[in-house]
Amino acid sequence: MARRVQDRNLESRDARRKLPASGKPYWRAIDKGLHLGYRKGKTGGVWVRRKYLGGQTYQVESIGKADDNQDADGVGVLDFWQAQAKVREKVLQRSNTAYTVAEAVAAYLEMLEGRASHHDATKRMDAFVLPQFGERAVDDLETEEIRKWHRKIAKTPARRRTKAGAEQAYRNAVLTDPEVSRQRQASANRCLSFLKAALNHAWKAGKVKSADAWERVDLFRGVDVPRTRYLSLAEAKRLINASQGDFRKLVRAALETGARYSELGRMRVQDFNNDVGTLHIRKTKRDKDRHIVLTDDGREFFAELVAGRTGSELLLGRKWGTNHQSPLIRRACEQAGIKPPINFHALRHTWASLAVMAGMPLMVVAKNLGHADTRMVQERYGHLSPDFIASEIRAKAPRFGKVEAKVKALQ
Repeated sequence: MARRVQDRNLESRDARRKLPASGKPYWRAIDKGLHLGYRKGKTGGVWVRRKYLGGQTYQVESIGKADDNQDADGVGVLDFWQAQAKVREKVLQRSNTAYTVAEAVAAYLEMLEGRASHHDATKRMDAFVLPQFGERAVDDLETEEIRKWHRKIAKTPARRRTKAGAEQAYRNAVLTDPEVSRQRQASANRCLSFLKAALNHAWKAGKVKSADAWERVDLFRGVDVPRTRYLSLAEAKRLINASQGDFRKLVRAALETGARYSELGRMRVQDFNNDVGTLHIRKTKRDKDRHIVLTDDGREFFAELVAGRTGSELLLGRKWGTNHQSPLIRRACEQAGIKPPINFHALRHTWASLAVMAGMPLMVVAKNLGHADTRMVQERYGHLSPDFIASEIRAKAPRFGKVEAKVKALQ
């Protein structure tokens, strides 16, 4: 049984009458991360429960009136000891019965393991979802609180890396700038999408009663397609030349294939088929295998990489983990004179953009990139192919011959 915690300033009516009415609760820790608070008003006070959720975030809720003006009944009016017991009781009840958001998130992330989105989902859940909703029962969630949380993320600058235990730091940003605003709304959408996915996963598994609370919260519209940054052919060649060692192989592989960083990092020698000039991507974002078709230059490049090596070896010579590429791409951009510098994912955009501008049909681009259809390719790269579209229409649209005018124009 948890021991009762004493506090001479809160235990009795007389002691509480001497406290100034500051508007903020007087807190007393009763367990790790768990506090009982007393908020004094003009005519009486209320007891408040505070639970630490991590990430400098707390869950706060009122649990009943204080017995300042009437005797405690243990239900709506509580003395200090009853309030303390009720705080502990609520924690115990939730841990024993309700299916929490934290449990839903854990189950969803377990399902995502091995997929490209697992890392991003984990980071966003830890930073944004669990601190706010982690201990909440999924069935207790309300539409308006999810909507406010979603909007708050969009109105908060991007987070900066912060040492453990330190107050969270944020980037300097002008939130009224249209591009900054779009980026923050896109980030908020990403967080909301992951939260919805986890809660829908719980709902489909029969863990919760209804999905109405979160289904009513809408994403920001028209913010998820950023301006596509890609290199010209000349810039791409400079970047290859400026890259060093194994990273140079990685850059060249990305430009030859349009593959994702995570896909490139796990490819083996056996995934290259020199007979047909393809690379086998064994597990993609959508859990489907695909084969990337290479150009003659690409086939020659990969043939040199695999010469004399066993099939189980990593194709690019070493293990490329999360963010290993980030400092290397910045350094290579600086040496290649590429301004502003790009991130590694822009090499995927470069392959797609140059292919589209060369007249490659969007369906072919989508297939090599691993998209199920052309929607994503059309959104990101469709504007790059006006000449191709115009030439196709002029060549293949129906023609009706020269039309003879039967009515003369008025003079």
